[in-house]
Amino acid sequence: MGELRYPEVIEEVKSIIWPKPLKLFTAGPVACFPEVLEAMKFQQFSHRSAEYRELHKDTTLRLAEFLEARKATVLLIPASGTGFMEASIRNAITPGGKVLVTIIGAFGKRYREVVETNGRKAVVLEKKPGEPVLPEELDDALKKNPDVEAVTITYNETSTGVLNPLRELAKVAKEHEKLVFVDAVSAMGAADIKVDEWGLDLVFASSQKAFGVPPGLAMAAVSEEVFERAKKIPDRGWYFDLLRLRKYLEQQWSTPSTPPIPQIIGLNVVLRIIEKMGGKEKWLQMYSERAEKIRKGVLDLGLELFATPGYYSPTITVVKTPPGIKGVEVYEAMRKRGFEIAKGYGPVKEYTFRIGHMGYITDEDIKELFDNLREVIEELKKKA
Repeated sequence: MGELRYPEVIEEVKSIIWPKPLKLFTAGPVACFPEVLEAMKFQQFSHRSAEYRELHKDTTLRLAEFLEARKATVLLIPASGTGFMEASIRNAITPGGKVLVTIIGAFGKRYREVVETNGRKAVVLEKKPGEPVLPEELDDALKKNPDVEAVTITYNETSTGVLNPLRELAKVAKEHEKLVFVDAVSAMGAADIKVDEWGLDLVFASSQKAFGVPPGLAMAAVSEEVFERAKKIPDRGWYFDLLRLRKYLEQQWSTPSTPPIPQIIGLNVVLRIIEKMGGKEKWLQMYSERAEKIRKGVLDLGLELFATPGYYSPTITVVKTPPGIKGVEVYEAMRKRGFEIAKGYGPVKEYTFRIGHMGYITDEDIKELFDNLREVIEELKKKA
């Protein structure tokens, strides 16, 4: 049989997924860095090979350095971040045990569902949309519920654009001797995380957010205390068994099931880019400055930010729509102009829209976004 080459099928598929190329300002998946896309074109190889073990080891050690997780174990698995959300409950909470779930939006509510559908009990500390959880509120909740085994914290809530004060909240939880589980899906890679110093027991994320890699890879840093708890927990399952995952990491620098090799290559590329940029501080500064530029652009249009001042997300900005305009109308109008922003989410979806600032975005992209958004808002105001 001769060489099999069918270049026309590429165009056929592109006609389905990209009827019109869009500039991505989404909540994820986000636009990937060009170097990531180029590197992910490598031909595949065995995940049991020496080459893969070296890739997995190098990527894991680089991520551990970025997260300042020298005492914790960093795990990479084929999943979305929600996989580690479930793993935290199945591995470290006794059957029927209680978890204090802090909720500031839709993804805190997801953590509650994960707790309850895995046979544990959720004690809820919930704030109004747009507000963070404050340390004194968590302290009070823990005093009232001393029998909870862990606290869950959504570091960055994409539905409301709020960044929780993770360091301070973790400090309170540790003063009460509770495990700290952190949903950092839309925060890791853009907001600072110091796993060891802050006492985080399981902090997890996904590849398709701030690291600017395609979806399919979940990552987490796990404390020794979680592994010790897991040894006493029955029915942990198989796929998300943290002890099994650590065993394969330690013995093979690999995973029990087939890992998403292209995404791990992509993450490795991004971690090397961070190093060449000057390290973690410079990278986080890039995200901070980009977020400030987006927020200024919103305010310059006379629009309001949804989140509580002082707790703005570094990865997504939630914007209130002017009176008489629905968030979905802004989304659809911008899409027609070639920009994929994000619709409002959860209970505030009717009167908000979201601008994601994760992944590969240039200053020119931002300028074009606001040039078009200004015109869209003016047009919609005339129809309102």
